[in-house]
Amino acid sequence: MDGATRRQRLETACLYLIVTLDAEHDAELAPVTTALTSGAIDLVQLRDVSGDRALRRRRALALKTLCARHDTLLLLNDDPELAAALDLDGAHVGREDAPPATARAWLGPDRLLGTSTHDPQEVAEAHAQPVDHLGLGPCFPSDSKDLAYEPGGPALVQRCLAAAGALPLFPIGGITPANAPRLAAAGATRAAVGAGVLAAADPAAAARALRNALRGE
Repeated sequence: MDGATRRQRLETACLYLIVTLDAEHDAELAPVTTALTSGAIDLVQLRDVSGDRALRRRRALALKTLCARHDTLLLLNDDPELAAALDLDGAHVGREDAPPATARAWLGPDRLLGTSTHDPQEVAEAHAQPVDHLGLGPCFPSDSKDLAYEPGGPALVQRCLAAAGALPLFPIGGITPANAPRLAAAGATRAAVGAGVLAAADPAAAARALRNALRGE
């Protein structure tokens, strides 16, 4: 897939699924597979915190096969070099990961690159970086990772949308079908979500509910 096609798909993307895996639990693809059958997921990000690069590679390849089956873009967190080596659709880097310029050098021009932001200043500064989209958060409390910032809720989204301009902005952090309407009311049309879908009794139904909420349906 070329860069123009990936960016066109990113432009219309609504729901970004974050798959977080640690050292003790190998890739549990059942809830991811179920979520993808909903047709509501536009992008998937593998966030492998195991520290085992060989394991991360195996997991990324398994997800690559699954995402290809469902025509869904796949990005890798904090490892743009491996994302390029495996011919994934892109990578995501946080504030403490490789700088976006370094990540872009590894990825080349045709893959997507996202970065994390937490306030309007960081969102505005991202325009000077070689990135294609932004994560913004945390919005709500979350059990998936330790929070270095206080959850900003819908007010954070409202404050940052204008600064994002044409850069696709994905609010993240504790988002569920229950609270997504609050983000939509603040102007959000996209979201990145993990447990809000994958820990649900019916991941496909949760994904559809989130997408409908963000579309105001």
